[in-house]
Amino acid sequence: MEYLAIIMFVVICLFLMMGYPVAITLAGVSLLFAGAAHLFGAFDVSILHAIPSRIFGIMNNPILVAVPLFVFMGVVLEKSKIAEDLLITMGMLFGRLRGGLAISVVIVGTILAASTGIVGATVVAMGLLTLPTMLRYQYSPALATGTICASGTLGQVIPPSIVLILLGDVISNAYQKAQLAMGNWSPDTVSVGDLFAGAMLPGLVLPLLYIAYILVTAFLKPDSAPPIPAQEIADARANQFLKRVIIAVCFPLILIIAVLGSILTGFATPTEAASVGAIGAILMAILKREFTRKNLTAIVRSTAEVTAMVYFILIGATIFSLIFVGLGGDKLVESWLHSLPGGKWGALLVVMLIMFLLGFILDFIEIVFVVVPIVGPILLMLGFDPIWLGVMMAINLQTSFLTPPFGFALFYLRGVAPPEIKTTAIYRGVIPFIIIQVFMLLILALFPALATWLPGIIYG
Repeated sequence: MEYLAIIMFVVICLFLMMGYPVAITLAGVSLLFAGAAHLFGAFDVSILHAIPSRIFGIMNNPILVAVPLFVFMGVVLEKSKIAEDLLITMGMLFGRLRGGLAISVVIVGTILAASTGIVGATVVAMGLLTLPTMLRYQYSPALATGTICASGTLGQVIPPSIVLILLGDVISNAYQKAQLAMGNWSPDTVSVGDLFAGAMLPGLVLPLLYIAYILVTAFLKPDSAPPIPAQEIADARANQFLKRVIIAVCFPLILIIAVLGSILTGFATPTEAASVGAIGAILMAILKREFTRKNLTAIVRSTAEVTAMVYFILIGATIFSLIFVGLGGDKLVESWLHSLPGGKWGALLVVMLIMFLLGFILDFIEIVFVVVPIVGPILLMLGFDPIWLGVMMAINLQTSFLTPPFGFALFYLRGVAPPEIKTTAIYRGVIPFIIIQVFMLLILALFPALATWLPGIIYG
């Protein structure tokens, strides 16, 4: 019966692969296994009495209030066409370079990541606006689609990121559990602001690696990323081009400074900064005359759908976690990780590999709420820095948007790509960027100060 928890986890993964709703699968399968284990005397049902208090704790969690606010901010910016203005102006700014259009996509993806963090909206916007242009200038379909998908997922690493907010709550709880287990509990914890600061430098290095790959590819294979003809660039820049560039860049930069600046300086909590960002996005939409009743209806509906999905999954994952621990799964996983060769680094490698492989079949939210609460306390007890570990996990989870067959960024782009773009071309295109993300994990493992230096400077 000691392996019943692991069997339950495998069954849940199988049901998710079959397309069943995530939250219902997590809660339903877990309760069925708890009932079956109780019949054999292997589970104490009194553990389930903790479910109401846990659900109340989720709904009363001030950190999670930032999720709907950041989602709202991102959807407002999408509807106000700020992404569209950025893509057009940046395309003309870098178009004369080989691979210039692809570089502009990466830069725009980075700016949008720091101002919205909504993967679906970013990938769809860039797919609709830049993919036809890149194909018209004879870009390789694989390079074009891979660049768009990878750039759209930067919002999962660059703050303000929904992944970092969710990870901040989970890592904080894991840190407290690890401290209690080691008998040296302290009131110190890991905040979302810590993870935001820790992810800043790695989040900026990653797009630089993307750009380096694009430049090397354009140099080695000039036909795969040709420049825009000089005459077209000149015509586009003829009418107040510099003014348009400044306006297009200033709007998102002001929002980035207002949101991230208030968090990193300690002036506001992530939740308070999210409300500032939401108000700032509304003001920008009003200035662009895009804050209409029709757009507002769509914004509120989209925000409510995403928020409800996150909370519903979190409730299901909480029930799963409670039953998994009740079945002794946490002790079994802990004994496995401690017995692995290579010590704590061997345990970390296995956990990262499992998270990477689960990204092929599961969404990042499921991995955050199901896997991280199980392995997080164990890895922290082994001596890893919680901020560094959180950033490592965030970059690893970013790959779940790109890995076939269930990468969400692939689905988003497939939905707006022209019919002549084959799905296999999209899959081929993202493979180099997945390798770059894995390489970024290696860099962060070798140089952990990339994630710990800035939080140390800001928060001591």
